[in-house]
Amino acid sequence: METSQYLLQLALGLLLSGVIAYAGYRKQALAASGAAGAMLVGTVIFGLGGWIWGMVLITFFALSSGLSMYKRTVKQELAEKFEKGSQRDFWQALANGGLGALIAIAAALWHSPVLFATYLGAMATVNADTWATEVGVLSRRAPRLITNGKPVEPGTSGGISALGIAATLAGGLSIGLAAIAFLLLDIRLGGAGLRGTENTLTLLLRLLPAATLGGLIGSLSDSWLGATVQVIYFSTRRQKETERVIDPDGVPNTYLRGWRWLNNDWVNFLSSAAGALGAAGIWHLLGA
Repeated sequence: METSQYLLQLALGLLLSGVIAYAGYRKQALAASGAAGAMLVGTVIFGLGGWIWGMVLITFFALSSGLSMYKRTVKQELAEKFEKGSQRDFWQALANGGLGALIAIAAALWHSPVLFATYLGAMATVNADTWATEVGVLSRRAPRLITNGKPVEPGTSGGISALGIAATLAGGLSIGLAAIAFLLLDIRLGGAGLRGTENTLTLLLRLLPAATLGGLIGSLSDSWLGATVQVIYFSTRRQKETERVIDPDGVPNTYLRGWRWLNNDWVNFLSSAAGALGAAGIWHLLGA
């Protein structure tokens, strides 16, 4: 692709990302800094990856934001455990979409279909993890710690449940289905679809499981990191474990365990990398 085409795509990406970020800010899904982060990520992905990559990003944002609003009052008390609220800030935007932007840069330099599968794995992970959290906390059965199977309180880092696992699979599957729908639309409109693939059946047989299982791998990696090395604090006021350094009322919490630098944003980024690598591996395995 010529430089002028990339510049045009970047300009269009900036415009569209700005509109979506503003809408997210107005709907209180994004903080002001989160809107800036979403614009940065969206511009790179739209500009260098193309409109199909951008639409997958929009799908993630729309689905995850909508699900965050589902039964919001019921989940309000549980939200005190999480490091941040339902409004995504700048670092959350980078944690969720930053790896996707880096993969888009790589795709602009090296045209390979495996990079799109890798991108889907990253996006499927952050979507699946959001679904697992937002739906899993509503489970009537207590979650169990991924490392030893012991029951823990809802919202505990590393806790998983049958409902949460089902939501994880659905979240990854939705990204895969969206990607295939946009690819088929591109082909219908006379586009190239996915370079390097033989036919439409290839998209179904390789991309869908790559996204779905990549999302599962990434989400479970998130839970494992949360249960083992993510930094956790203890709120003496509420007598509960929390990801927050400072409680909403301004009282500092006590360091309990984990690597101090490994907060929830880093966990999200690393788990998306695990999902991306998992999706790439599945893509290659199914093409062997």
